[in-house]
Amino acid sequence: MNLVFKQITILLLMVVLAPALGVAQDTPQFEQLKQKFEDGLVFESDFIHEYNDTFTGDQQITEGRIWVGKEQYKMRSGESVMLVDGEISKVYDSTKNRVITSDYIEEEDDFAPSRMLQGVDDSYSVEEQSEENQTVIELTSDDPFSIFMSVSIFLNPSGIPTRIVAIDQVENELVTTFNEGSFIQKTPEIFQFQYPEDAEEIDLRHDS
Repeated sequence: MNLVFKQITILLLMVVLAPALGVAQDTPQFEQLKQKFEDGLVFESDFIHEYNDTFTGDQQITEGRIWVGKEQYKMRSGESVMLVDGEISKVYDSTKNRVITSDYIEEEDDFAPSRMLQGVDDSYSVEEQSEENQTVIELTSDDPFSIFMSVSIFLNPSGIPTRIVAIDQVENELVTTFNEGSFIQKTPEIFQFQYPEDAEEIDLRHDS
């Protein structure tokens, strides 16, 4: 479950962080997407995440709900939850009834999205095009150290993300589909992290 959360986190961060990359001149929908996060709005949606392994042919499908802000991200799948708030990350694994808390430090934290997004800044080129009642934002990279070779972000006419399709360096395909997504005002309740009182707590911040 933690691996799935990591995969989804990377794709969600591409939506949030992509506007900070080297953007082409004519990308109005791209700029509007950026502004929504800059204005403090939170993207909320049900999701279906597919991981397709091109080598083995295996497919892994995960469903859940996500909340994405400029500096905070939360995902829930069944009873499992992941929360990243910019300083720490928390993961509740319902199968093991345990909570793992770790620092948001790129060099040390396996859960830190920044660590998984190394090399994503100016290594990507960005283009935007309209296709049949939707906008497609294409991010591509020739850098062998980039997480993905390509990422496509699909927006509906209202500028709401509906799907993200990514191809990694070994040509595995990751697809996240958003159902009835919307941008909402941020409230303290959105990013609360709740878990059973009897859950085992593992705090990696105290490890040497």
